[in-house]
Amino acid sequence: MIPIELSPRQHQIVAFVRANEPATGDSIAAHLKLTRATIRADLSILTMTGILDARPKVGYFYSGLETNPIHLDEIRQLKVADIMTQPFFAKKETSVYDAIVMLFMEDIGSLYVIDDEQLVGLVSRKDLLKGALADADTKATPIATIMTRMPNLVTVTKNDKVLHAAEQLVFHQIDSLPVFENNSGKAKVVGKISKTRITALFVDTIKKVL
Repeated sequence: MIPIELSPRQHQIVAFVRANEPATGDSIAAHLKLTRATIRADLSILTMTGILDARPKVGYFYSGLETNPIHLDEIRQLKVADIMTQPFFAKKETSVYDAIVMLFMEDIGSLYVIDDEQLVGLVSRKDLLKGALADADTKATPIATIMTRMPNLVTVTKNDKVLHAAEQLVFHQIDSLPVFENNSGKAKVVGKISKTRITALFVDTIKKVL
């Protein structure tokens, strides 16, 4: 197995943190002349692989490891299709009330909204909470009025690498990604990949090498 290879920017981040720990995300971004959002995925990878240690309200510390001790080639080669889970669908006419019930009954974080079998939007727990607070008549309000609509959704295909999906989740600060069969405009949603699934994958991989 091959240890994960850091990008030039990630090497720069590690060098800065070593020289300035504890280093905040803002100070790292300022040093690189980038925005905090731009380096969010890099920081996530460096902390998940154990190279940096993140302490809330303090900053980032260098772990003392010159190279990543965890062999993550297995993860690097995984495709989204290998770990995606079953999507849950709802029609755009579904009421906010029924959608809330579905989320809790299925213990899921989001619903993919379809119209004539095509994905037209996504409704998250946060969307439903906002909808419930804004309109008391949740049984009469369709989820189409509160959903995030296509093409504003971030998506992946089943042949994308898992690492790419993880970076998208972190960069866009979202909980899940619809998985399409291919890049066609009328492609079918065949699964979803979530932060919970990604986290479980990394935990399982790390346990194997400890």
